[in-house]
This record gives sequence, C-alpha cells and structure tokens, in this order.
Amino acid sequence: MGKIALVVEYEGARYHGSQVQADVPTIQGEIECAVSRLTGEMTRIAFASRTDAGVHAQGQVVGLGINSRLSLETFVRALNHYLPQDIAVMKAFPVSDGFDVRRDAVSREYCYRLLNSATPSPLLRRSAYFVPRPLDVAAMNEACKALIGTHDFAPFASPVNGRKTTVRTVYRAEVIRDGELVTFHMVANSFLPHQVRNTIGALVKVGLGKCDAETFRQIARSKTPASAGPTLPAHGLCLIKVNYSDGVWDENL
Repeated sequence: MGKIALVVEYEGARYHGSQVQADVPTIQGEIECAVSRLTGEMTRIAFASRTDAGVHAQGQVVGLGINSRLSLETFVRALNHYLPQDIAVMKAFPVSDGFDVRRDAVSREYCYRLLNSATPSPLLRRSAYFVPRPLDVAAMNEACKALIGTHDFAPFASPVNGRKTTVRTVYRAEVIRDGELVTFHMVANSFLPHQVRNTIGALVKVGLGKCDAETFRQIARSKTPASAGPTLPAHGLCLIKVNYSDGVWDENL
C-alpha cells in the first residue's frame, strides 16, 4: 500500500491531545493501536496539526506508511472497526513517499463554538463554550480585522521556550451567529500554541463590551507575549480542515 494520508474525525473530550504520551489516552495512541491490531505492524503516524487535550477535529490529516495489501476502502472500514467510537477515519488517499502531512500543508482551518444563550445546553456542553450574556458579533468582527495578514501573533500565544518565530499569516478571521450558536472561524498557514483559544477569549471580551476594537488592535500589534486572552476551554475548539496544494491527492478516490 505504501504511504497514505488519512482524514480523521474525533471528539477530543476524553483524550490528552493528539500526540502520544505515556500512560494516558491520546488520539495517536488509539490510531497506532488500531493499525497494529489490523495489520500486525507497529508504525508511527504523523499529524498535520497538533491538537491539545479536549480539542476536537473534523478534518485532521494523518500520515503513515503501511505494507498492507488491502484496498484503501477496505483498510478504512477495517481500521474503523478497531477504533473507539469517538475516533473515525473518514477517507484515505495514496500519497508520494516524500509527502509530509505537516510541512506540505498550506493552511489549517479551526473554529471555536460559543453557546450564547440564557441557559446552558446539556447536548452542547462538550462542543461549545457557554456565554450567558449577549455578544455583539458586529463588534467582534470589527476587531477581527486586526488579525488578517502576516503579523507577530505573540500576544495570542501561550509561552513556549525555544520557539523560532511567532509570525504567522491569517487568511480568515470571522465570527458568525446562527441563532444562539456563535462560531469563530480562523484560517492561517499555521498556529501558535493556544492561539485560537486566546484569540476568541479576547474577542469575547470585545463582544461583552469589556474591550473595544481599537484596544484589541493595540494588543494585537503590541508583540507582548501572552498579553491577549483569556484562554477559553478546549472543548469549544475544533480543527475543521487542513488544506494542501492541488494535486497532492485525488479527492475523487
């Protein structure tokens, strides 16, 4: 079969993030275990975008090499048999030996969901952050204008020693209301640790009238590490899609 890319969906509530860790459940650990049970091979997988504990994914991309003679369709169906119910492989594609799921990605798309309602929803408690006071979405979108383009996003990053650069390019930053569900969409070439959760934390302050768009813009341009926020909980965050250049794989397979 050679090298393949998997598009994976998961609910991250009970996992300690995507990357494998000792003695705790992770997305990587579950997928590698499922591959081993299916094929008898011990293989390491790679992720296009690392997700933290509690973060969900709709379109995570995983790369691995495998020697199975199964067709891709059969491989996906069989692998899902061995995976827990909160992780599923949605698609599989053959890729070249030189393909790298992380380095070859041109952008990642995340969303953060807010339940903006007077009452909480038990059905949404693991996928949307509850904000009981009304949010001014127009003000939040005005603040989002400061995020578009190539900038130093250190104010929105959690401190990490040894990081080479905090400059990133944001292609889209938008807040959309659909009834009581308010969703923040962000697309960038790559993301810093907790960047989306810190950004939406700052935007919620704007939406609640605790900060105006100009103050938000000044914080965004300050280059002061970790000055924006607060960091909202992980359960509202979802990796929607990882984008690649045309021709990396055939979407019709």
